[in-house]
Amino acid sequence: MKKRKKERLFLEGLPVVDAGSEGMAVARQGEKIVFVPYAAPGDVVDVEIYKVKRRYMEGRIQKISHHSDQRVSPSCRHFGTCGGCRWQHLDYNWQLHYKEKQVKDNLQRLAGLETFPLRPIIGSDKQFWYRNKLEFTFSNRKWLTAPLPVLSSEAPAMNGLGFHLPGMFDRILDIEECLLQEHPSNQIRLFIRDWALSRKLTFYDTRNHTGLMRNLIIRNNTDGDIMAIVVTAEEDEMLNGELFPQLMDSFPQILSLVHVVNPKKNDSISDLEFRVVRGQEFLTERMKSPVAGKPDLKFRIGPLSFYQTNPQQAEVLYRQAFDLAGFTGDERVYDLYTGTGTIACYIARSVKEVIGIEYVEAAVADARINSSENNLNNVRFFAGDMAALLNEEFVKQQGKPDVVITDPPRSGMHPKVVEQLINIGPEKIVYVSCNPATQARDLLVLKEHYELMAVQPMDMFPQTHHVENIVLLHKRISD
Repeated sequence: MKKRKKERLFLEGLPVVDAGSEGMAVARQGEKIVFVPYAAPGDVVDVEIYKVKRRYMEGRIQKISHHSDQRVSPSCRHFGTCGGCRWQHLDYNWQLHYKEKQVKDNLQRLAGLETFPLRPIIGSDKQFWYRNKLEFTFSNRKWLTAPLPVLSSEAPAMNGLGFHLPGMFDRILDIEECLLQEHPSNQIRLFIRDWALSRKLTFYDTRNHTGLMRNLIIRNNTDGDIMAIVVTAEEDEMLNGELFPQLMDSFPQILSLVHVVNPKKNDSISDLEFRVVRGQEFLTERMKSPVAGKPDLKFRIGPLSFYQTNPQQAEVLYRQAFDLAGFTGDERVYDLYTGTGTIACYIARSVKEVIGIEYVEAAVADARINSSENNLNNVRFFAGDMAALLNEEFVKQQGKPDVVITDPPRSGMHPKVVEQLINIGPEKIVYVSCNPATQARDLLVLKEHYELMAVQPMDMFPQTHHVENIVLLHKRISD
């Protein structure tokens, strides 16, 4: 017996009232919230519902009967299909408005804070061309954006190089132009794609784990230098004999060309050999020192190094954290989740001592190199699980911190780390977060012992819903 197809549910004339999480816009149908991607607050829309839950529904726009005055024309030709940059249709000032609101809502709703000193959000000078790293995937199952001619007898060309489509592990959108990374990023990607197509090389099949060409990573610094990392499933003579020499000749900006052979069934490459085909092993990024008269800071960026993907805005972010901390020069500072030591190096010339802690050993190795390259002798780094390493014995050996700067991943701090911070009791905590929701969860615990002195939202990723937030906490006198 055949299953009856569910009738599709359509809702007409829905007013869109807000911008929500994950880039969704928010409408209401009775008591239920309706999440609608690519809508703008102020729109009136007809929606086809594709998911119904007890408290909410999700749908896609079928018609916009009234266009919001918050709308602008998206700049990217791939908008709406790619899945990235989901707020391109919102005027940038409105993007900032909803990001600041997101911070405020999380602090009120999740941290239970009724009032707090919220500063105006700091926007990014660059709304496009701001990223210093993009990762692309080769696939033999690209998404067809236009229907095939009805009478066509030819099989469609299915090889492409681009981004994974949302929710589809085996499909990519073949990208013609991405507006997030400075040129010649687009030209390099297209050069490699077209070269591989012209040589009839196989693109990777994620389902069957076959094919030569797998991934392409392009990194750049603010000087315009490029690192290109080509990932293939195996060695191939045509790469060394043709592609790599032609690539270097065509793009003199490439200072580092790296080849990785990945025969595994997953895309993780951190455990594989990185062979420098041409040029140097790393790029160098520079950042102004917060101390007047001191030389710029230099950071080495290798194939796996973490560095803020919006480097111009990263400097603004670090400066804000630096100013909020209000250093006098005598402080011992713990820099938790230090990564490659960028924050630790940034503040080192203004304090007595910095102790950086990071889980990833390779990142700690980079951090030590960065501190050495900048002639910083008052910085020490430790690798280990934060929840296990940051204990009473560690503090006894290294000394109690006056200030703690913490910049955890999106998941926030481990509950044991929050507990240890309360036990350690530094006078100040500067909490940098890329996820206001998990930051608010941690503040719910910390607020019993620390007073929230300042909240500074920042936009690190224009055209997306993501927002960075810095808070300054002072230890309560009763503690």
